Amino acid sequence: METVSLSRSFEGEIEPVREAMLDLGPFMEAAGFDRVAVDGREMTITNHVGLLTIELDLRCVETDSVLAYEQVDGIFETMTTRYTLESGDGTVTVTATTDFALDVNLVGPILDGTIISRQRRKELTAQFDYLEDVAAEAIAAK
Repeated sequence: METVSLSRSFEGEIEPVREAMLDLGPFMEAAGFDRVAVDGREMTITNHVGLLTIELDLRCVETDSVLAYEQVDGIFETMTTRYTLESGDGTVTVTATTDFALDVNLVGPILDGTIISRQRRKELTAQFDYLEDVAAEAIAAK
């Protein structure tokens, strides 16, 4: 099992950030995936990584996190992502953690954990940029 975890703190209130995270379509699109389809609490994302096109079917799961989802079908043996929020003194801290194990039979030598980790960091960073913009817009609207 491999883990990618990132955190970012920025100025803002927690509620607009929480609402943006729970609006699954725009939030998942912010990651830079090539295609995002949302149906209730289920999502399908498609992304090109190198020469490979990856499609994942995801399902939101109930946890103590603001948002959590797991792979239902795709290239991973297992994959879960959790997002948490903390606030204090006018700042919001977002933490995202993805735990994954590759299904070697499906990806073979084309992908390894290093490539997946690098790609995931890029996706999470893009989502954090989006959330930081949401928080800044909420401040400006006051």
